[in-house]
Amino acid sequence: MANVDTTKTMIAILAEQAVLEPTDVALTDTLDALGIDSMGLVEVIFSIEEAFEISVPFNANAPEDSPFDISTVATMIAAVDQLRRAQG
Repeated sequence: MANVDTTKTMIAILAEQAVLEPTDVALTDTLDALGIDSMGLVEVIFSIEEAFEISVPFNANAPEDSPFDISTVATMIAAVDQLRRAQG
């Protein structure tokens, strides 16, 4: 189960990038469904690193090779929780 603070913050970050209300972001949404492109993803990664004071292992040139799972909102939240535990 994801940390409630992580979930709220992640949804806020994604909603801001997608220009949506947080209530319009579902845990099952993909970045594509939210309208977040590769440039938006880079902004999301920077926002995550700043908000949670963590380093996200993500290479925008090869996102499929990244250990940071960006397949859905829920998987991103779980990945952030894992990084917070590992880097905290």
